[in-house]
Amino acid sequence: MIKKMKITGFLFLILAVLFACSQEQTQEKSQEPLKSIHERAITIDTHVDIGRNYATEELDPGINNPRLRCDLTKMENGGMDGVFLAVFVGQGKLDAEGYKGAYDTAMTKFNAIHRLTEEMYPERSELAISPDDVERIVKTGKRSIMIGIENGYPVGEDLSLVKKYYDLGARYITLCHGGHNQICDSCSPDEPLHNGISEFGKKVVAEMNRLGIMCDVSHISEKSFWDLIEISKAPIIASHSGCSEVNQHSRNLTDEQLKALAKNGGVIQIIALSSFLKAETPEHREAMNKLREEVGLPSRREIWRMSQEERATLQPKFEEFNKLRVELEKKYPPTDLQDFVDHIDHAVKIAGIDHVGIGTDFDGGGGIPGFNNHAEAGNVTEELVRREYSDEEIIKIWGGNLLRVWREVEKAASE
Repeated sequence: MIKKMKITGFLFLILAVLFACSQEQTQEKSQEPLKSIHERAITIDTHVDIGRNYATEELDPGINNPRLRCDLTKMENGGMDGVFLAVFVGQGKLDAEGYKGAYDTAMTKFNAIHRLTEEMYPERSELAISPDDVERIVKTGKRSIMIGIENGYPVGEDLSLVKKYYDLGARYITLCHGGHNQICDSCSPDEPLHNGISEFGKKVVAEMNRLGIMCDVSHISEKSFWDLIEISKAPIIASHSGCSEVNQHSRNLTDEQLKALAKNGGVIQIIALSSFLKAETPEHREAMNKLREEVGLPSRREIWRMSQEERATLQPKFEEFNKLRVELEKKYPPTDLQDFVDHIDHAVKIAGIDHVGIGTDFDGGGGIPGFNNHAEAGNVTEELVRREYSDEEIIKIWGGNLLRVWREVEKAASE
């Protein structure tokens, strides 16, 4: 009897092991289609910020850098093919001194991006200046690096600088940022300066259309948006925005804007920044404000009023704030991956599947649980599969739509 029990127990153990192996194999097989979709897509993020010391020993984007949500290693690990690095310039005074400072800041960041692709890691990355470049580079296994300018402020009042920035690789320009500039009104503050796009701004848009630079509406006022819809001869983009119907935010697009964007042939790239995706609870807002005070960061409105030099001195505090914010948001998680994909769902519902993409704003505030850096990009694909998006639709969202718009902008420039 005892011997029989031992045999039975042994057989049960064998069956348990075989079942576990079977389950493991089934799980591996279930991941194969998901991995295949992610690998077949050309995965593009249209907005990642960089600092003044980017692509130096101090801030190396070639390692798995704990100070960066986007670096070459995280892109490789997450199957991210390409990224637009933002030549961001904060808003300053609209005078000769302000324009000179903005130009200097822009050139510092252009130089950093070229240093990344041409000197530091040319074997792992390459600058792309066309959709064809992107496709060619991705086939080599390198990361495709593209350039966008966040804020048209460094154009100053010199239209020839648009061409100079184009020659350096810029392929979109966010017309303004936090504050009105010489080109158009921003979504903040509320009181307009030009009541939309200025006369000079119309010339800038025409020059961008002529060259083949995408016009980016993220940050611009609603009146500026409608002006751009009317005057642009090419499709436009929102490089990092959300949907107002899902969460009211001055930077998010209304359903009317989404419909107009689709009719224009453009694309909204959904942002992965908490405050855009879901309203903060009072407790979370209070905790964030307290953290800003403890770190020594001024309010956003005060920062907008600062000069470029003053903002530069705050960089260490920004980095400390972003590091501590990760821990804080574990206690007060304002958003997650599901909230992010909810915005994708809504944009697809209103604008259509051909007019939605992804622009995280990593290293500029972006990053949410489940999609906190580019190493976690596969989680987005998994969630899209779970929501029953087809392979073709996922490929469009991850980069196909953006590449189509870019090609249409190029075509409009050649006509």
